[in-house]
Amino acid sequence: MSAVIETSGLGKSYGAHLAVESLDLEVGRGDVFGLLGPNGAGKTTTIRMLTTLLAPTVGSARVCGFDIATNAREVRSRIGYVMQTVAYRGLLTGREWVEIEACLYHVPRKEVRHKAEEALGAVGLLPDADRRWTEYSGGMKKRLDLACGLLHSPEVLVLDEPTLGLDVQSRHRVWDYVREQRDRGATILLATNYLDEADRLCNNVAIIDRGVVVVEGTPADLKRAVGADLVQIKTDNAERLRTVVAGEPWIKDIVMADSGSLHLYVEDASLALPAVMRIGLEQGIELEQMTYSQPSLDDVFLLHTGRELRETENAS
Repeated sequence: MSAVIETSGLGKSYGAHLAVESLDLEVGRGDVFGLLGPNGAGKTTTIRMLTTLLAPTVGSARVCGFDIATNAREVRSRIGYVMQTVAYRGLLTGREWVEIEACLYHVPRKEVRHKAEEALGAVGLLPDADRRWTEYSGGMKKRLDLACGLLHSPEVLVLDEPTLGLDVQSRHRVWDYVREQRDRGATILLATNYLDEADRLCNNVAIIDRGVVVVEGTPADLKRAVGADLVQIKTDNAERLRTVVAGEPWIKDIVMADSGSLHLYVEDASLALPAVMRIGLEQGIELEQMTYSQPSLDDVFLLHTGRELRETENAS
């Protein structure tokens, strides 16, 4: 499987602020590759460099075999890019905007109407194609942006937070759309801070934090690498509980989350739960809540960064 996107030491700084640091990525043909991380992690900056909208400070990257710095036009002709924010499209109808975008993508004049119909149909907007953009819901506006990114059947589809702010039904429609593009052979680069989205859609993910890739692999492999059940405990004495359980042989790792809860990675949750309750009683530590689960991508993020992705989002 050949690489469609390759980066080597790619980085971007704004004065003293390092937005992306020495990024090495390889995205194979037909991959749905996820850039997973909180707001401010460097996902959008990375995407803007790969789509030639932003010049890197250091390093290099190639998309479809073309250097993003020296062959920007070739790169642009092969990608479809859907930005994080919905583009303002004024008083024109959905159909009119897609046809305008088709012309901007140099779609042959005789194919414009057909391509527009095809793209609108792919995202389920044909019944509303002749309504004004101002009458569209948020989910419909996002799907119109997706239709515009699909017009020229790009080799690489770049999606920056494609379901941000959408309702559940609209999110699932976008997911179906991504799967359809994968099935037609497109390579998809998906930036998201939704863990379930990355888990459902991506065959490979890179978790980015503060401009650095902290871990990379398939969602299944990353969760498997945690190698333990997770016990989450809420208590006012988390630090004390952490100290008293640290030496227990069934503990594999302990992480204090930003929310104040204690995350215990254990060999067997069914044995760990009663043991923790016993220790809490013996030490006079009140346990407010205890839950256990199999590892998720959230646990992978927490294990590698010491922070919860959801807590980071809320703080952004």
